[in-house]
Amino acid sequence: MPIKPEYKNGVPMVTWKMYEDDYFDRHLVHEVLEKWAKEKPNDIAFINPDSDTQFTWKQFNENATALAYKLIDMGIKKGDFVATSLPFFPEHIFIMYACFKIGAIIAPLDLRLKPTEIIQSLNMIKSKIYFHLGETDVADFKTLAEVVRDNTDFIECFVQFSHPDKLMEKKTDAKILSAWQFAKEAVELYENVNSGKAENIRKLYEEYHNSIQERDGCVVIYTTGSTGFPKPALLSHQGITVQNLCLGWGFGMNSDKETMLVNLPPSHVGGLTEQLMTPWFFGSKCVVLDMFKADLTLECIQRYKVTLFGQIPAQFNLEWRLPNYNTYDLSSLKFALYGGQSVSRPFLEKLKMMAPKFGTGLGLTELSGFCTYTPLDGTIDDILEGIGYAMPISPISIRKTMKDDGYAGDELPPGEIGEICFSGPQVFLCYVNDEENTKKTISKDGWCYTGDLGSYDEKGLHLSARKKLVIKPKGYQVFPGEVENFIAEKFKDVVENVGVVGMEHKIFSEGIIAFVEKKKGKQITVKEIQDACNEIAAYKRPSHIIILEYNTMPLNRVNKIDYQALKKMAEFEIEKLRQQGGWDST
Repeated sequence: MPIKPEYKNGVPMVTWKMYEDDYFDRHLVHEVLEKWAKEKPNDIAFINPDSDTQFTWKQFNENATALAYKLIDMGIKKGDFVATSLPFFPEHIFIMYACFKIGAIIAPLDLRLKPTEIIQSLNMIKSKIYFHLGETDVADFKTLAEVVRDNTDFIECFVQFSHPDKLMEKKTDAKILSAWQFAKEAVELYENVNSGKAENIRKLYEEYHNSIQERDGCVVIYTTGSTGFPKPALLSHQGITVQNLCLGWGFGMNSDKETMLVNLPPSHVGGLTEQLMTPWFFGSKCVVLDMFKADLTLECIQRYKVTLFGQIPAQFNLEWRLPNYNTYDLSSLKFALYGGQSVSRPFLEKLKMMAPKFGTGLGLTELSGFCTYTPLDGTIDDILEGIGYAMPISPISIRKTMKDDGYAGDELPPGEIGEICFSGPQVFLCYVNDEENTKKTISKDGWCYTGDLGSYDEKGLHLSARKKLVIKPKGYQVFPGEVENFIAEKFKDVVENVGVVGMEHKIFSEGIIAFVEKKKGKQITVKEIQDACNEIAAYKRPSHIIILEYNTMPLNRVNKIDYQALKKMAEFEIEKLRQQGGWDST
């Protein structure tokens, strides 16, 4: 008999025994795919509305296996890194699962990153293959890839998603392939393996496939930490599948009859491990958008009778602001999930009108996704009181700062504010090639320090402050120091100081305000700074810039920038902007 978890505070208490006994056949991410391809091969696994295509579990599995053969043929082996700069194309999903099948590690990058940011990210993991777009209506990614090509020496092959006649020029030893050619060769190789003509590939596939362990790394998600630069967090098969089990049970997704809408990017745990992989863990299908579009999201809920979906608050706001929002039939929705930001009572009241059940919790890259859960039948008041409860399989602890010897600080009593920590299988493995920051985050006794401060009591987890000072515009993570350093370095001859803060934004949840102090006798304009910021990812760019005269940047008693004073100045500025009809616009 399957184990039914007991409920506490309205949340199922998923245990290790439940994971081991009832879900023993899907502890590896690709085992989920292979299980359903065997048990229900002709059922739909996912639909891609942008291309008007759908794929059964059998087709999904065969495509992923064919690409796995091709990756082996190109020299990719277990433990190698493969990077992508792609939307949630079906082909992108196939590439990911091809990597999982042979123990390679996939690293999906944010599409908004600029060339220097991509190079920095790739350098951290030394990716052997880089899949990327070509020329598109939005941007010329081929030009971006050319910069990457000219400034890296470890990438062995570039695979470009564009017509074979529009590939970037080969100027280094790295191979240049079109995605079409890559796929064509993969299909041919799949047929050869199945007919016994490529025994060497079959044997290597079986060797890699059979050697994969639950605690092996499989996905890199870049997360912004206290240094202000992205860090490659390595997630394991076990961490992801435990998160799938907990999220599924926590919010009633533990059925094979649901339809989940996926409209967050693959470069975030929200899109990949939560939205996409959780319903698949239980055998349900997904409707996967290439990229988020507010109107298409609502159209898909209506057209495909979506029952589950999750978003960041900014996405909900963009949908609710559509002039024809009330014309969409959203009656199929059973549950709506939000995360990444605190919300107001009016927001929750509007969400309740959208779906009969809704919830939230704490989700973290370093915990492979969600790690606390509000009660499924919780009221608006319940959700406003806290951000949910942890489960026994991934326990929470509020602790003092990590000790100098690397062990976790003492545990604090209920209700007392301290460092929010988690342990258990969901904890990430490491920051790739960054032992120093890994040791600062994971204690020797296995507690993951999230960088957030809060308390935990009978009403759940309460966030008090974000120790990392992360700003979250549109759900992305931006550390002030990264923007500050960029502006200061760009204008080092005319800028004395830069201070960046995040402020409430009714659409984007948070907007970025930059305070730029001029050097004595120097001049600089807002437009000059805005133009320069086009060199960094769009979500990192300040929504508003304030020029300060020399010696007017507020400093604290140790002569560091006083961010609390800047926030007060920002509040006054935003009030003026709102009176003029500004700030909260898109």
